[in-house]
Amino acid sequence: MADDVFFGQDKEPVFSHLDGEGRPRMVDVSGKPETLRTAVAEGWVILDRAVCEQLSADGYSKKGDVLKIAETAGIMAVKKTPELIPLCHGIRIDRAEVKCYFLEERGRIRISCTIAARDVTGVEMEALTGVSVAALTVYDMCKGISKDMIIEGIRLLKKTGGKSGTYIAEGMNGNADS
Repeated sequence: MADDVFFGQDKEPVFSHLDGEGRPRMVDVSGKPETLRTAVAEGWVILDRAVCEQLSADGYSKKGDVLKIAETAGIMAVKKTPELIPLCHGIRIDRAEVKCYFLEERGRIRISCTIAARDVTGVEMEALTGVSVAALTVYDMCKGISKDMIIEGIRLLKKTGGKSGTYIAEGMNGNADS
């Protein structure tokens, strides 16, 4: 690959996870101050009619309570994020909350994940991982009913703390709380 893919005009790495030779590295956070950092992410599972009917009837698949198990899986995934994302720092999570909302009239499940930590690096990856694994769990729990489901729209809604400050996704009007 050409050097200009990895380096800017000043020959500094464009991506913080690459060193001066374009090799992967964990970013050095040793000099950063601990601050309260939060993140909220969301994602959607679009369901087909058969899955909607089953969830409307009792909320269960043959494997159990779909939403509660997906929420638990999402929280478990948050704690495993540095094991799943190669250059992600391990941090002490102070709050992890995953919520799954069955929106029967829209034929979908909205998943949100809220994370808080007092640490030296952000928690966006933990929030995104929590949503992703919760969505995959919904799929796994319901695939025996139908495999016609779509996982979409996984995104960061809001993050606070750290040097870059607050980020709010376009269209959120500051209201990204789960």
